[in-house]
Amino acid sequence: MRSARLHRALAHALLRRTRHGTITLVEDGRELTFGDPTDDVHARMELVDPPAVYRALLRGSLGLALAWTDGAWTSPDPVALVRLGARNMPRFDRLRLRLRWALGPIQALTGALRRNTITRSREQIAAHYDLGNDLYELFLDETLMYSAAVFETPQASLHEASLAKLDRICRKLQLRPEDHLLEIGTGWGAMAVYAAERYGCRVTTTTISKEQHAVATARVREAGLEDRVTVLLRDYRELEGQFDKLVSIEMIEAVGWRDFGTFFDVCSSRLKPDGLMLLQAITIDDRAYEAEKATKSFINQLIFPGGCLPSQEIISRCVAERTDMRAVQLEDITEHYVRTLQHWRDRFDAQPDKLRELGYDDRFQRLWRLYLAYCEGGFAERRIGDVQLLLAKPRFVDEPLAPAHAIAPAGRGRFAREMELAA
Repeated sequence: MRSARLHRALAHALLRRTRHGTITLVEDGRELTFGDPTDDVHARMELVDPPAVYRALLRGSLGLALAWTDGAWTSPDPVALVRLGARNMPRFDRLRLRLRWALGPIQALTGALRRNTITRSREQIAAHYDLGNDLYELFLDETLMYSAAVFETPQASLHEASLAKLDRICRKLQLRPEDHLLEIGTGWGAMAVYAAERYGCRVTTTTISKEQHAVATARVREAGLEDRVTVLLRDYRELEGQFDKLVSIEMIEAVGWRDFGTFFDVCSSRLKPDGLMLLQAITIDDRAYEAEKATKSFINQLIFPGGCLPSQEIISRCVAERTDMRAVQLEDITEHYVRTLQHWRDRFDAQPDKLRELGYDDRFQRLWRLYLAYCEGGFAERRIGDVQLLLAKPRFVDEPLAPAHAIAPAGRGRFAREMELAA
């Protein structure tokens, strides 16, 4: 009882430091509100098991996520709660930065012990991407793109926005039929098939997810592109040869903070002297990166084991120190991720019975609803961002992002036509 009162007092002291937005706790029918009521973000937590929630609150995002999954608390709008947390985190980031002298040795030790070796990377990717293709088919669109789409018009559907993103990448890379494109992080094969069908190039794509490899291989075969697309089940560090172009769409987040330099070193080595690389990456605020990179959080413990978001600053440093590439274009597409996640969340929430039929119980569904809301709120507040970065090797001299009419795509194949009809 005494410890429960202490946890409650500490949690309330923490919540009284809320400066942006308001949070209302509903406990045993009573409401307690903290923060600035003039702010536009209003969050609400309904405490089913108050002692458990107060203990969890002191453990940060991981504790709160576990308590949510256990049913200890709920909220009518978890996105608002995440947005409130994101708005108030910079004050805590500054505190954590002042404690870097203590965090440094801990991060170095945990980084060495838990470095993402090739074997460990396969295990960690399997923990997320091999949950079952039927899960992803329920909330992704027909392309099965599991990354930010690009909504070129307000009326665009998720499917149209996914296709627009794929074409945007191809045009930025100035893909031509004579090019050989390397993709690091296959997903379920949409990028590889789209590039080969629409732009006529050869594609070598690699993944370490067995489930994704099986689906991507089948999609290549169904599209009649086995002579143009090779799907590998191989870690990026095991790749060989050189390529004209390289693309990696939201794969770097799984690399691990100790190996960001290795990733860019490999990418640069795999490109010809006049090559281009397009990186789409989820990034974290530069000021939060050092404190966050080795912290045990909701996302890197329960959703993406071993994952770490790079900052734009660490990407720039790795490119400068480990490669001979230079940045020729940077586009921030964060706002598009908010809309993408709204679509995914709506689709996921609409099918609880189907999810149960497929073996995803209520606990799993609660966890993933929070995960999708957590990401949406983070992007909405720019705590995290999403960028497309175009990098060029020294002998690349063309203008970046050639206009669409300057690149003549190959004839439209069956896969592209089917996706258009599905839209």
